[in-house]
Amino acid sequence: MRYIELQRPQLGEHGMGGDANSDQGPDFGRGVDVSAVADGAMLRGHVGGESALLIRRGDEFHFIGAECTHYHAPLSDGLVVGDTLRCPWHHARFDLSTGRALCAPAFDALPLWRAERVGERVYARDKLGPAARPKPGAAAPKAIVIIGAGAAGFAAAHTLREEGYDGAITLIGADPAPPYDRPNLSKDYLAGLAPEDWLPLRGDDWYREQRIDLRLGCAVKKIRVNEREVELEDGSTPAYERLLLATGAEPVRLPTPGMDLPHVHYLRTLKDSRAIVAAAEKAERAVVIGASFIGLEVAASLRQRKIETHVVAPESAPMERVLGPDLAKFIRALHEERGVVFHLGRTVAAIDAKGATLDDGARVDCDLVVVGVGVRPALSLAQECGLALDNGVLVDERLETSAPGIFAAGDIARWPDKISGERIRVEHWALAERQGQTAARNMLGANERFEAAPFFWSAHYGVVISYVGHAQIFDRTELAGDLAAHDASVAFYRGERKLAVATLFRDIDSLRAEAAFEEAIRKN
Repeated sequence: MRYIELQRPQLGEHGMGGDANSDQGPDFGRGVDVSAVADGAMLRGHVGGESALLIRRGDEFHFIGAECTHYHAPLSDGLVVGDTLRCPWHHARFDLSTGRALCAPAFDALPLWRAERVGERVYARDKLGPAARPKPGAAAPKAIVIIGAGAAGFAAAHTLREEGYDGAITLIGADPAPPYDRPNLSKDYLAGLAPEDWLPLRGDDWYREQRIDLRLGCAVKKIRVNEREVELEDGSTPAYERLLLATGAEPVRLPTPGMDLPHVHYLRTLKDSRAIVAAAEKAERAVVIGASFIGLEVAASLRQRKIETHVVAPESAPMERVLGPDLAKFIRALHEERGVVFHLGRTVAAIDAKGATLDDGARVDCDLVVVGVGVRPALSLAQECGLALDNGVLVDERLETSAPGIFAAGDIARWPDKISGERIRVEHWALAERQGQTAARNMLGANERFEAAPFFWSAHYGVVISYVGHAQIFDRTELAGDLAAHDASVAFYRGERKLAVATLFRDIDSLRAEAAFEEAIRKN
């Protein structure tokens, strides 16, 4: 796969920058000299005051929106891979020819303008409308049921309509809230930096307009595989020809005495995050149990709120098993610089109304406890209906389970990974969305392999770690750059096989690693 790092002009040359309505840079409506844009180069400007990029690939010119439709990242810092433009922050990708969002976490298309070359100048002409939706073939199912309204479930429902599917879609969620941006629950929303109205992935009107039967706060009692219907606790039995199981994961509950006290919280749902926010408004001291990504993001958010925060975890260094010794040391220092106190190599033996007692007898006073010790896949429905299981729901390369017509995606799916050569199950938000997209197309008969490399990001005090691949077991790491300067990458190996790459503010390196992993997947 040919991919190009876009060669961006200097600010002094073309005045790039500004927000989505910036009029800085050239007015593409007035044209640009072809000689000013090298092959593989990008120029930021505007069309009628709307920020845009000019991308040249050989004799092809593309005028496309300059900011990702997910979190408005500057796509001028991104990467072109084949016919796609990739976001530097969260690795969404867009079709250069249509502007269409091809890969989560972005779902909305970029604006696009028709390019016209006249002599030695190229002009942005009329703004193009959205690309026509395809029409599924006659074999498309009449009804699809999706169990789970999280990342994978929402992405699947959205993709079904984007692919032109016109049949019945029932989206069932146990959570009473409509699908929302779960990563924000431990990040900006918990820190008090993002309002709650940022969280919904779509407004209520969207589900009505798309004719998606959204059933919230609704528990599934049973999947009747032979009858191809789902029995809900309210007695209704929606029928399906294809079914997607996307039940996600549940927090690991500790048996520690005192875990049922009102100031002890787990974080998985919007309701959980709301409860922690409410408690944080009154709290002075907090104990976070667990040094997982969620636990550490919670710690960072509580420190943002000026709450004294202690982290208790059994490991000797936070996240060392996942990120290796160099990043573990860096993360610990990053948190300690902000005042977090670590109690490593320790567990909580008991909790009472005024604090926590550790296993060595030490006492940590607190009025808020948040538990973040991991999750386990929600497999009860899959088990009851007889699907093949092994630390998750076993699926093939197309995400179909052992029962024909039933697919699985997200935290519960365990699929054959071509990077490691093993079956893996990964609990990442963006990956769940991408699996939902692939499963949706395959429920329509696409016969498409899931070829995305796992990707996630974690934010701590404005420092973002991006991670591509999956190194469940690694025997060495290679550090490049300077972690203290927030400019580094770490590669994870088992033997000679590179399994993953983590980066700090090296977005192009992260995008290149993703493209390389995907190329390796396609070749296997």
